Amino acid sequence: MFLIDDILLSPAKGLLWVFREIHDAAQQELAGESETITAALSELYMRLETEQITEAEFDAQEKVLLDRLDRLQAEEKVAPAPEKKTAKSRPKAKSTRRKSLPGVKPAALG
Repeated sequence: MFLIDDILLSPAKGLLWVFREIHDAAQQELAGESETITAALSELYMRLETEQITEAEFDAQEKVLLDRLDRLQAEEKVAPAPEKKTAKSRPKAKSTRRKSLPGVKPAALG
């Protein structure tokens, strides 16, 4: 019986694996982008100190980089790592039991 279950569920398991790989790649890309922005900021400071760019150019480029970095950090806070799902309680079904009339026993309604 377990062999049949494994055969029937293998397409779903394969699809789940693909989605996990895509998620992992996206997370790595976000982490890499953050590191890239930090490296660009360091290079920008170095270019300012060596007088390759003016103060105005530095301010404009720094603002763009810092805005991108802030946006990335805000996205990380909004979308935290997925947690294990807990079982949700099912809504209670409506009672089909008849209400008894005053002075009448429930067995007499049947």
